[in-house]
Amino acid sequence: MKSDIPTDVMTIRQMCDAYDVTPRTLRFYEAKELLTPIRMGTRRLFTRRDRARLALILRGKRFGFSLEDIRQTLDLYDRDGGLTAQRQKAYELGRKRLAEMEAQRTELDLAIAELQAELKDAEAKGLVPDRAA
Repeated sequence: MKSDIPTDVMTIRQMCDAYDVTPRTLRFYEAKELLTPIRMGTRRLFTRRDRARLALILRGKRFGFSLEDIRQTLDLYDRDGGLTAQRQKAYELGRKRLAEMEAQRTELDLAIAELQAELKDAEAKGLVPDRAA
């Protein structure tokens, strides 16, 4: 008996295992129209395109991009039919995000240094409770 299931697709379980995500995550991205799996009844079958898009979504989220930024970048590939515009947009977003992350790191480094100084001052003044108690 021949199967009606296309070759080179993954089930939701296979996607979850391969990308370390939950079914809920995949359904969320589908609801946001970031992924468009083939629907066969209640089954979702994810194509090579879906897998590539999921990899880019997960990378974008790891870098702190918004879903809207990710959507716009992914849509460039579909709209323009190639990688050039998509890569340019990703590069621009990447440069902007890197600057934001570096600014956050600078602020965090300053806050850490200030807190360390406060704690050291408290210790020097004997304001620290006995740690053995």
